Amino acid sequence: MRDSRIRVMEIIARMSGGAARHVIELHQLRNSEEFDHRVYTGYVDVDESDLMRLRNTAVPVHRVPGLGRSIRPTDDYRALTHLITVMREFRPHVVHTRTAKAGALGRLAARLSGVGPARVHTFHGHLLYGYFSGPKRYLYVQAERFLASMSDRLETVGFQVRDDLLKAGIGRPEQYVVIPPGIQLDAVPDRATARSLLELPPDAPVVAFVGRLTRVKRLDRLVDTADAVLRRIPDCHFVICGGGELRDEVEQSIAPFRHAFRLLGWKKDVETVYAAADVVLLTSDNEGTPLTLIEAGMAGKPAVSTRVGSVAEVVRHGETGLLAACDAEELAEQTVRLLSDPVLARQMGETARRWTHSSFGAERFVTDTEALYRSLSEERQDSRART
Repeated sequence: MRDSRIRVMEIIARMSGGAARHVIELHQLRNSEEFDHRVYTGYVDVDESDLMRLRNTAVPVHRVPGLGRSIRPTDDYRALTHLITVMREFRPHVVHTRTAKAGALGRLAARLSGVGPARVHTFHGHLLYGYFSGPKRYLYVQAERFLASMSDRLETVGFQVRDDLLKAGIGRPEQYVVIPPGIQLDAVPDRATARSLLELPPDAPVVAFVGRLTRVKRLDRLVDTADAVLRRIPDCHFVICGGGELRDEVEQSIAPFRHAFRLLGWKKDVETVYAAADVVLLTSDNEGTPLTLIEAGMAGKPAVSTRVGSVAEVVRHGETGLLAACDAEELAEQTVRLLSDPVLARQMGETARRWTHSSFGAERFVTDTEALYRSLSEERQDSRART
């Protein structure tokens, strides 16, 4: 019997970071009776976390030789030819790409394969700010403009991300669809248990950072913020949960107040980190719609963050947390405000819990994504019927 399901080929460079979390959530709740949905991915680098291993999740994936984060012409060519071959065999109705590298190779493969699938690329953020400057930024914008011309839809995780891309001349307004993230958070332990597990003082103020230790996250600003907070609240503790290429640099920069820091690396039970914290802090130069802040809200914790990307679509300033400019002193001031007023922090945390659960649930995310696949498949069928 002929399989009438909508065939979706999802391509992501590696199963690491927020984009991979979207893939996992989608596959855990997908409608397998309507969709034949397959994931194609490369390999994580040595300084990255494999999200499937961290979350103990068995998402069936098809490995693509040569596909990964770094740009290597020989490997990239291998990945491109492999993707073309697979597309000709699988004959997907929809090709869905995530991350910049997979977005380029996947959309090129879709055009060169001759299969004619609908093409959608998801921007989980962008590289317009905090990554490149001068000629490199120009090349990035030109490449994304070209790739947008080969796309049927451009999905973004937030409205500000979409507006930034349009301002840069990437794609047309009618191409864009905004689908906010949707996640599930495991059961959150009580504060006392979490602090015991992490060997933190039971009553001291605790600030947590969860994420990759990379340049765009501005760990230097995090350390400067911590320094300013510690001058006002000397018994405050800072917990850093994550890994990356700046681990050694962070170790060196916190040496003057090493007693106040706990570097945990990547943890499977990240909900324990949120449970132990009074405030969750993010100091980035650029973000999409950060899953860290959604998770913090779901755990009932207020956030302090730089006002970048679509952060303000997650953290409602003055209601679920506090936003600040990209300035360590201002971030410290907002952090101290919450640490010094536990009643306000609890109120914001409870509001954050209600807001994130109602707006960023996994089921809504899956429903929105499958509706997108459905509409793209129908448009593809209509287009073929007219030719």
